[in-house]
Amino acid sequence: MSPASALYRDCARLFMVGFPGTRIDADLASLMDDGVYGAILFKRNVGTAQETAALCHDLKVRAGRPFILSVDQEGGRVARLRGEPFTALPPMRELGQRGDEALAERVGRLLAHELRAVGFDWDFAPVLDVDTNPANPVIGDRSFSRDPEEVGRLGVALARGLEAGGVASCGKHFPGHGDTTTDSHLTLPRLPHDLERLRRVELVPFQAFAKAGLASLMTAHVLFDALEPGVPATMSHRALHGILRQELGFDGVLVSDDLEMKAIADHYSVAEAAVQGTLAGVDLFLVCHRADVQRGAIEALVKAVESGRVPRERITEAHRRLDALAARFAHPAEDRLATLGDSAHRALAQGLASAFTGKDPTEVMLASR
Repeated sequence: MSPASALYRDCARLFMVGFPGTRIDADLASLMDDGVYGAILFKRNVGTAQETAALCHDLKVRAGRPFILSVDQEGGRVARLRGEPFTALPPMRELGQRGDEALAERVGRLLAHELRAVGFDWDFAPVLDVDTNPANPVIGDRSFSRDPEEVGRLGVALARGLEAGGVASCGKHFPGHGDTTTDSHLTLPRLPHDLERLRRVELVPFQAFAKAGLASLMTAHVLFDALEPGVPATMSHRALHGILRQELGFDGVLVSDDLEMKAIADHYSVAEAAVQGTLAGVDLFLVCHRADVQRGAIEALVKAVESGRVPRERITEAHRRLDALAARFAHPAEDRLATLGDSAHRALAQGLASAFTGKDPTEVMLASR
C-alpha cells in the first residue's frame, strides 16, 4: 500500500519514532510526511538548551500539524536534559524518602516548566514500579519507594504537577518492573508472582494513576505468569485490556516501551510485536532507532488491518485517545527559552536543594509558586 493512502497514514499515527543526530534527516522527514504521531528525543539528539529548543522548533514547523515531542526526564540517572540552565534533580527514591506530596507536585511543575521551555509536550515519567528487589538492575532508585501506596501517592502528585504545567505525564512500566532481576533493554524478564500478589503490590500505583485520570501509561516488556504466560505484557490482551482497561478503568493513552529493546526484538519481529500489541490494547508504539524497522512495523499494521486481523475499530479507538492527548498537550513552536533560569525558577530549584539537604523548604517553595 502506498504511504500516501489514508489507511497508511492512520496506521502510521500509532507510532512515535526516534532518529539519529540533531537534525531532521530524510528518513525522519518522510515518516513525518506520512503521519507518525511524534518523535522521542534521546541523549544523542540534545545539546545545549538553545540547540535542543531549535531542534524542537524545527520539528514542529516541519510537521505543519500537531506533532508531539517526548523525552525521558525523570531526575537522577535518567535525565536527557542536563547541565545549566536545567535543574539537576535527585533520584525519585530521595523524593520518596521525604514523603511530601506537595513537594512531588512541585517537582512535576518544575519538570514541566523546563520541558516546555525547550519545546517538549510529553514526559515519560513518573516511574510507578515498586522498589521491592534490591538486585533490580534497571529500576532501583528510579522508584519512589518499597511501599506501593507511597509510589502511587507520590507518582500521582508528580504527574499532576507535570500536567498542570502543560506537559503530559506517563506512568511506567505497567504492570510493574520493580521486582525483576534483569533489564528488559537486554533480555526478557519474567515475574512468577500470582495475581493476588500483583494486586497487592505491583498494580497498586497503576490503580491510583488510573483513578486520577492522568494522561498516559507505558507498558513493560516483562512476562507475567499470572496474566498470560509466555507473552510480554506489551503484547498481552489479558494484561492490557483485561486488567488495565477493564479492571483498573484506565482510559488514557497506552504507549509501548521501545519495541527495539532486546526483550522484544530478540524474541519477535518488531512488526509482529506492533500487530499483537495493537490487538492487546496499545495505542502508540515507540520504535526508537532504525527507520527501516519503523517502516516495517507500520506496513505490518497496515496489512493486518487490510486482512481483518486487526479490526479498524481498534485503530479508531487509539486515534480517539491520541487526539485527546494532542488536544490538551500538543504545543505549537514557540519561543519560551528565556523562561529558563528566571527568578521563580531559581527559587524553586533552591527550594528543592534545601529539601534534599534536610532544611525546611516550605517558605522558599511557597515564594516560588
